[in-house]
Amino acid sequence: MHADEPQGLVEDSANGCAPDGPSVCLLDDDPSMLKALGRLLTCEGFNVEKFNHPLAFLSAVGDTPCRVAILDVFMPDMNGLEVQEALRQESPDTRIIFVSGRDDPSVRQAALEAGAYGFLSKPFDDENLVQLVRKAVAA
Repeated sequence: MHADEPQGLVEDSANGCAPDGPSVCLLDDDPSMLKALGRLLTCEGFNVEKFNHPLAFLSAVGDTPCRVAILDVFMPDMNGLEVQEALRQESPDTRIIFVSGRDDPSVRQAALEAGAYGFLSKPFDDENLVQLVRKAVAA
C-alpha cells in the first residue's frame, strides 16, 4: 500500500494456506500485528479479512458478514470500544474479541460488559487466541 492510498482493507499475498472456514475480521492499526494474526488464523482454516482503519472496517461489515471480529483497543480516530458500539448496531450477531497492548482493567471490564466475547492482552499465546476464536464461532 502506498502512503497516498486510503487506508482500509489490507490485502496480503498468498501464504500457502487455503482458508475456507468462518469469516473473521481483524482490525488493528499495527501492520505487523495484522500480518501475524492474519497468517495464524488463515492457516487455522479461517477466512480472514484485515483492516487498518475503523471506518473502513465498519463500512465493510455492513456489506460482508463477519462471524468474529478481533479488534485492537487503542487506535487513532476511533478506539475499539467505539467500534464495538457501532458494530453492535450494524452487525449484532458478530462476536467481538479484543486484543490490547495495555491491560487496563477498566477498559477490559467496559468491553466485556458491552458484550465482548473475550479480551486478550498482548503478548498472548497464539493457541489461546485460536481456541477463543473457535469458541466464538461455535457460540
